[in-house]
Amino acid sequence: MRRSAPYSAAVASCPCSKPAAFEISSSSVDAAAAVGGAKSPDPHFMVEYLVNSCGFSPSEAAKFSKPLAHLRSTEKPDAVLNFMRSQGLDGAGIRKVISSRPNCLCCNVEANLAPRFQFLRDLGLSESDIVDAIQNNSAILGLNIHRSFVPKLEMWERLMGSREHVLRHFKKTTWFFSHSVEKRIHPNLKFLTDECGIPEERVSMIVKSYPHFIAQKPESLRALIARADELGIPRHSQMFMCLLRSLHRVSKETVEANVELLRSFRWSESEFLSAVKQSPNLLSLSPELLRRKMEFLINEVGYVPAVIADNSRLLLHSLEKRVIPRFRVLEMLNTEGLWTRRGKFVYFVKLSNAKFMEKIVLPYKEKVPELLDIMRVAGFRISAYKSNRDDFGS
Repeated sequence: MRRSAPYSAAVASCPCSKPAAFEISSSSVDAAAAVGGAKSPDPHFMVEYLVNSCGFSPSEAAKFSKPLAHLRSTEKPDAVLNFMRSQGLDGAGIRKVISSRPNCLCCNVEANLAPRFQFLRDLGLSESDIVDAIQNNSAILGLNIHRSFVPKLEMWERLMGSREHVLRHFKKTTWFFSHSVEKRIHPNLKFLTDECGIPEERVSMIVKSYPHFIAQKPESLRALIARADELGIPRHSQMFMCLLRSLHRVSKETVEANVELLRSFRWSESEFLSAVKQSPNLLSLSPELLRRKMEFLINEVGYVPAVIADNSRLLLHSLEKRVIPRFRVLEMLNTEGLWTRRGKFVYFVKLSNAKFMEKIVLPYKEKVPELLDIMRVAGFRISAYKSNRDDFGS
């Protein structure tokens, strides 16, 4: 794969791009730790150090000090903590990094830490972004930039389509550089495209918003495909990848409970497949919430299950913030004899908040002030909307 120019330039200017100068070996750590600093006769002195200097509890300090048992002085930990503070990490951030990577306290600041921070600056990250990235991806402190970090960045950029997408996930995702490209991502991509016949651009659409999907264990992905096949959605369907994402986000038991629940409402096999094709995310709802939505649409709105199957996106809208308040508004207008126009309820649910307020609520707010109360209870900020009587009238 051809490296993008900015990555290559960053690597070329980074002193840690040379493998020999970059990696942290236990022998170099031991040798460096033995030079300078007052030696402590106490083999567990790092427990007290982690409590006093980092703010860990004694039990936490005892746990995180184990990889540091070879240290004979606090010279390197002192230097690491001072450097991290100088880069903007606060106490909580430093504890987060140490919790996931205690041996970072053995690093040589000039040879290991400073070049990594500089590399992230060269990628275009701000100081606050770098702090977030290090806190959430402390694995970068042990990666070889030339052999590991850059190839992973380039791979993610190809999958997501832009560096902006990559860096956004990098800043907030804790596992982003922990999974092996060779053992997970490449095998999963090959399986989806070659064996399942799913175009890579369709895979990329899911990865942009949910990158963890492509980083799961290959055997887990194969099991996921088998579960999707059992639901009868063709692999060539546009919604197949959305279905996979939904199945990946919830347990098998939750999906099975939802399947049984929906079928208990007397949906035929074709109606069930139609509903799932339209709205695969409905399988990721909690069974109790899904039941409440079905019962409201049947008992209050008056829809038969077949109509819900044809308009299954209704099940994805918030019951309390959207479906119920909009139904109550229309119900009240009908009771007052003010709503003479007719339309399917699903149409009014699909309207944006602004359009629903402007078309349905605000034109009647003087005659039926209770409408505003209904919307306020649902969380609407009434002041954010203005009525235009010339357009909507009563």
